Amino acid sequence: MAPRYEKPDPGPEKFGELLARLFLARGWGEKTKRAALEEAWTKAAGEIAGPIAAKATKPGALRKGVLEIHVRDTILVHEMTQFHKRPLLARIRELLPQEKIGELRIRLAASEFRPKTPPNPGNPRSGTQRPIP
Repeated sequence: MAPRYEKPDPGPEKFGELLARLFLARGWGEKTKRAALEEAWTKAAGEIAGPIAAKATKPGALRKGVLEIHVRDTILVHEMTQFHKRPLLARIRELLPQEKIGELRIRLAASEFRPKTPPNPGNPRSGTQRPIP
């Protein structure tokens, strides 16, 4: 059997490495990335398509360089696709060069913009009904 050698104590851990591990473990890095993406989208959409379009749209998933944009209504989907897609992509690339966004995919997602209402027990269409006596 070969003799065992004790590893020397590496000493204190570097603060930057400790923070990096903590951010990874807690998922904080993704949250800050997401917040930066939403802020950049709001700024770009407000500048190019106007404040109404900025409020009626929001970024969705970013996968393999394709950023999905969720839009409230079909008219705005058409307007964004036909008139604003290229300038928006260019502006997003300027604001977030580290993300490597290659394409915008504009989708209708009206349900994301509806206000959340709690179910009403007296209304049978609200999802919960009164029990039968």
